[in-house]
Amino acid sequence: GNIVGICVDRSPEMLVAILAVLKSGAAYLPLDPEFPEARLAYMMEDSGPAAVLTTESLRSRMPCGVRLLLLDSDELKVALSKTPDSNPQVKLRAGDAAYVIYTSGSTGRPKGTVISHHALAAFLNGIGEHIAFGAGHVHLAVTTIGFDISILELFMPLCHGARVVLASRDDARDAAALARLVRSSGANSMQATPSHWLMLLASDRACLKGLRVLSGGEALPRETAVALCEAADEVFNVYGPTEATVWASVHRLSGNDLSSEAPAVVTIGRPFANYRMYVLDHCLEPRPVGAAGDLYIAGAALAQGYLRRPSLTAERFVADPFAVPGDRMYRTGDLARWRADGTLEFLGRADQQIKLRGFRIELGEIEAALKALPEVSQAAVIVNDGPGGKELVAYLVAANGTSCEPENLRAVLSERLPDYMLPSAFVTLEVLPL
Repeated sequence: GNIVGICVDRSPEMLVAILAVLKSGAAYLPLDPEFPEARLAYMMEDSGPAAVLTTESLRSRMPCGVRLLLLDSDELKVALSKTPDSNPQVKLRAGDAAYVIYTSGSTGRPKGTVISHHALAAFLNGIGEHIAFGAGHVHLAVTTIGFDISILELFMPLCHGARVVLASRDDARDAAALARLVRSSGANSMQATPSHWLMLLASDRACLKGLRVLSGGEALPRETAVALCEAADEVFNVYGPTEATVWASVHRLSGNDLSSEAPAVVTIGRPFANYRMYVLDHCLEPRPVGAAGDLYIAGAALAQGYLRRPSLTAERFVADPFAVPGDRMYRTGDLARWRADGTLEFLGRADQQIKLRGFRIELGEIEAALKALPEVSQAAVIVNDGPGGKELVAYLVAANGTSCEPENLRAVLSERLPDYMLPSAFVTLEVLPL
């Protein structure tokens, strides 16, 4: 029933720590070491972890008053040497929390999503029916544990006797280094966002030969899909929000997805066997094939809700009118439509939330951080096409008598927001009198 934070650099010890927390009966809270200290402090204050597993090198980034267990300390090593190597005798219930993961919040504060062991098992079983892992498979894991798609990378191979190779943070970001690691590790499976795959394709597409590609976190353009299918062994497009436990639907690409007559964006496929997906109108009535509507997800893998936010939970997790009383469905905020072949087409967002390089971002959180600065009176953030792809641009109105210097703003924001939420450009607008 406890929450235990994990703030560790990518290493085998990181994975051991995650599995240890799960075996203890507690829920793990992923804390990305690269997050600003203010954000880490907020996540720990909001979740109230019983302890945080970290290392000596990261100790200074932890707030005061939090119990720390230093994985590389001599004291802990001595204590561990005296403990049995058998599994702890813990009686878990299906509804007990397995992990709490924070995502961007529209109110300006991140929110914690609580996933149960039941939901986690439902996800692993569901995706296992479509994407097989087994002895001899080698999966290259490139995703930070602060991003929930790491769940598939770390747990799915180990559940089926496959091997996990952990890419360092630097290797995951460097296309040439990542290509070398794909070859040297003997990996035959890897998961990444479309923008990450594009980086690898541009650097060394030959390294994808024999690789099973899992693409998710962003819409998959047809042009990218064509390049992946030409270079890799097989390609899967997966879709799902954090609140539905990682992924909820899957599509294995075929020639029909690659022709010039195919839609510009690859379908997100069909839901897993233990998931249900609906496209509904504002009255929660099903939309016909080809008509756009709000996308809802139901089934065994739904999250419990948002940690200590009952009103937000009630707003987003609503009664499922198409199931037995008591069942819920999650309003994703995505727009979609059914295709004639029974697959789903993702059409975009119905609100201010976006996906950028796979990260889920509420533009309202960035705007709130900007408005909290004394030199800013108003702010709006949008997504633009930049030279390197999609980028965030902030439009500002300066407070009276102040100036908004971009470098100063970026420096202050970097103390509050992770790098992936920092705008690439700041534009100051002048308010003219009527």
